[in-house]
Amino acid sequence: MRTSPKPRTDGPVPRTPARSPDPPPSGPPTARTSLPGDARAPSAARRFVRGVLAGWNAHAVVTDDATLLVSELVTNAVVHAGTSVDLECRLDPARGGSLVVEVTDHHPTREFRARPRQGGGDRADGPAHGGQGLRLVAELAETWGTAYRRTDKTVWFHLPTSPRDPTGPAYAVDQTLLGDLRVAEILAPGTPCEPPVRRLGDSGPHRALSFLAEASELLSGQFDEDTVASLATQLAVPRLADWCAVWLDAESSPGGLRPAPRLSRVWHARESCVDPLRIALQRTPPALAAAGRAVPWPHAPAGTSDGPAGGSALACRLVAGGRGVGTLLLGRSGPTTMSGDIVSLTEDFARHLALSLASARKYTRQATISRILQRGLLPRRVAEIPGIDKAVVYEPRGDTTAGGDFYDVFAAGRGRWCFALGDVCGSGPEAAVTTGLVRPWLRLLAKEGYGVGDVLTRLNRMLGEEAAEAETAGTGPRFLSLLYGELAPHRDGVRCTLASAGHPLPLLLRPDGSVRSVAAPQMLLGVVDDVGYGSQAFDLAHGDTLLCVTDGVTERKAGNRLFDDGDGLAAALAGCAGLTAEGVAGRIRRAVHGFAPTPPDDDLALLVIRAE
Repeated sequence: MRTSPKPRTDGPVPRTPARSPDPPPSGPPTARTSLPGDARAPSAARRFVRGVLAGWNAHAVVTDDATLLVSELVTNAVVHAGTSVDLECRLDPARGGSLVVEVTDHHPTREFRARPRQGGGDRADGPAHGGQGLRLVAELAETWGTAYRRTDKTVWFHLPTSPRDPTGPAYAVDQTLLGDLRVAEILAPGTPCEPPVRRLGDSGPHRALSFLAEASELLSGQFDEDTVASLATQLAVPRLADWCAVWLDAESSPGGLRPAPRLSRVWHARESCVDPLRIALQRTPPALAAAGRAVPWPHAPAGTSDGPAGGSALACRLVAGGRGVGTLLLGRSGPTTMSGDIVSLTEDFARHLALSLASARKYTRQATISRILQRGLLPRRVAEIPGIDKAVVYEPRGDTTAGGDFYDVFAAGRGRWCFALGDVCGSGPEAAVTTGLVRPWLRLLAKEGYGVGDVLTRLNRMLGEEAAEAETAGTGPRFLSLLYGELAPHRDGVRCTLASAGHPLPLLLRPDGSVRSVAAPQMLLGVVDDVGYGSQAFDLAHGDTLLCVTDGVTERKAGNRLFDDGDGLAAALAGCAGLTAEGVAGRIRRAVHGFAPTPPDDDLALLVIRAE
């Protein structure tokens, strides 16, 4: 992270040194707004820029350029930074009244990524969420740059307020970028199922880019491929065609056989035509080479009762990373033919769609693997203990991530039952690997008859040996906080022996509502090899409740406050006297979630043990 506002550029080198100009003392015309860090931001940014520039009587070309670039930059900020976005427009008298636009997010360590040129040899790291991104900024803006500060990051650009020279280099680059499209003809408003009116003008090319930017913005934020297909059909109709369909390729089966493509979504400008069109298309799915090129499709449906017969259609394989993910089909009713401009724009649209489908499919696959892995890291069932009512709440961050928190309740033999609640330092695969090691080790040591303190001592030694091997392999050490206990029911209640290693101390709730912590704090596991752990023993009388939590509960944040500040957890538990274990678990969970308006940003786990 840069700690000083030194500008930096990503992507192509700007035409002048990248230095964000300071406003002159006289105070040029300036407009500012703040946008939410969600899907509403890009469209709000476009409306704001158009409104501001209309008030400043800016030329239509400047307005279209600025709107397009702001849409791309705000989309990047929302996707990659995930924070609110500040947008500022001003006129710079020092540069002949040129337009200066700044887009600021509040996550300075996350950088925008520039999309590579089509067919280029260089690849940008990370997913291409933001359409053409900084490539457009570099090619349309007079100058641009990125400024990093302690708390935010700004991407700024200059645009001349006078119309560009049609013979100048910037205009020529723009035409190359657009593939020489005459998109005023393609995207001109018109009646669905009728040929659009041909319109010429400088604003035409930028309407195509705005369409592609909007498509990228809407499609890239979706994690379900059917949702992506549905949005794509509604984007294409009626701006590109009168009807649209998307087939999705199925994953290969274990035997290497690939099922037939699935017709995911069909859309028509006239809603009454959707069902007849779907029936017609199901009979003849396109069979195309995986070239990613739009080609005429001779099997266009003959029309419906609500639309003219005949028509033309374009089919395009959806290819991402050299692999086909589906097929896009666009059609127009009546005698209209698909021009070369429509073919070019369809191919650009198909590339955006293919990348979004591939990303959604990859996300779904990873989420599925994560859920399977998570199920393997947690016990399939917790043991039943005589005289004990128990409840568990476990919520990994984001619901689909294999978290670092884990729990277990199991029989250890000879009238003993053991429980554990742990938190591996870190997250992701490395934390999951440690969890996968610790739980079986705990069970093995407990069933070998070791006491609570001895189990932690030996577990700490095993983690140290594992850390030495991990360091040799180039991975970091594995630290673990753990609350581990043993329960032995008897006639008057339950004898509980437990130990806490770097873990939030458990709380004991008496039937009268009094709360106290039990156990003593000890060293985190995996930090020091040669250390011995002790344990504390006490009786759980009838009606006593033991609450064990991970730091996802105690360190839940609301601004600068934590949930456990001022013994907040003990206060919440004191109000649970007389509740069942499930009732206590549910009430504490609701209190944790209600402590802040945002979802928890850490794994959350708690174990409630109540003597009946």
